[in-house]
Amino acid sequence: QVQLVESGGGSVEAGRSLTLSCAASGDPDEFLYMGWFRQATGKEREVVAAIDTKGGTRHYAESVKGRFTISRETVKNTMSLQLNNLKPEDTAMYYCAGVGRSGGWFGWKDDRSYGYWGQGTQVTVSS
Repeated sequence: QVQLVESGGGSVEAGRSLTLSCAASGDPDEFLYMGWFRQATGKEREVVAAIDTKGGTRHYAESVKGRFTISRETVKNTMSLQLNNLKPEDTAMYYCAGVGRSGGWFGWKDDRSYGYWGQGTQVTVSS
């Protein structure tokens, strides 16, 4: 059974950095894509970054390009998100997600593509 568990969230001042980690259980080859989403209070969930686990292509939301870096270690079955130069508008619950082999594909930005979800880790950035 696949489970995703995030860690690494916290409260930081603007300009600081955090590293989020996602530990996955189950078969590493189950994931075709993995991604990070976030949801701020009162707002819809949005994609932050995603990675093609086979080809290695990385995608980023415009709002985080140049500041966040997504990476994947297949052997360890983990994924991480390096968050640099954090801004107050980055404050949100961050979720790890995975696209399974048997699910539908709606593109890397669409959360309907992701059949596996973690419980989330909170990131709070103060000005």
